Amino acid sequence: MKITITLLLVFTNLLSAQIKGVVKDSITGKPIPYANIWVENENIGASTEENGEFVINANPNKNLIFSALGYQKKTLKASQAQEVKLASKSYQLDDVVILKKFESKIIEIGKSKNAIYQAFDNGPRIDVKYFPYFIRYKKTKFIKQVTVETDSKIEAATVKIHFYSVDANGFPGEELLTKDFVVTVPNGVVKNIFNVSDFNLRMPKKGLFVGFEKLIIEKNKSETTITNYNTNVTSTKKSYSPFVLYNLEERDFLFTFSGGKWNKEIHYDSANVPIKRMVYEPAINLILTN
Repeated sequence: MKITITLLLVFTNLLSAQIKGVVKDSITGKPIPYANIWVENENIGASTEENGEFVINANPNKNLIFSALGYQKKTLKASQAQEVKLASKSYQLDDVVILKKFESKIIEIGKSKNAIYQAFDNGPRIDVKYFPYFIRYKKTKFIKQVTVETDSKIEAATVKIHFYSVDANGFPGEELLTKDFVVTVPNGVVKNIFNVSDFNLRMPKKGLFVGFEKLIIEKNKSETTITNYNTNVTSTKKSYSPFVLYNLEERDFLFTFSGGKWNKEIHYDSANVPIKRMVYEPAINLILTN
């Protein structure tokens, strides 16, 4: 029995290890803050710190997927990820058109009929909310603000907000911003309002997805000591702020970014026909203006 336990412990240690590294720009050598790191096809993720460094628990033989806005995605074995260099992504720049904004009309879209909110730790994944386009938005086509409901245990938790186009298959597509939109949220349960007027975003005719990404960094971490009074064993539970508030809504499907890819969750009835169901959707709204 002792031999079996020893071998099991050794095998478990081989399965997972603490991988440390740094992510840099391949040309300048400068660190890339808040980049995403995912264990391929698993819900295990991390973020780089402001100095580009990261720590993630993974099997050294597993693939890690590295991505950052403005850079090409890169996949490496975890055992080879001590220094990761990402190449810049080239963009086809459109002609700049200056459109006059009046901001005399404002509407808020995405409001839930369900006034009950629940806070969840959505882990390292990115949950998104879909905003369809309606013809009535023609008179208020600019996105002025985004609102996000959060519950944070710490002050000034750092998060990223994403805006995605809709691709040909209806999935979240390309990012609509060319640089990270990094914001902070205060302690407690708060409806955060962030101004995005400077990005000159317009409501696309195919609609868009808005996502909330919690950064798995030291600044956002809090620890709680828990004692099992039956065994008298003490352990430390780590969590990362903020929690996102969710509404329970009826939807055909749900998109989540995890394992380095977008996953579409659909429910079927006994005849294998897709059905609507109640899902938890992040409490994100948009404010449009003219």
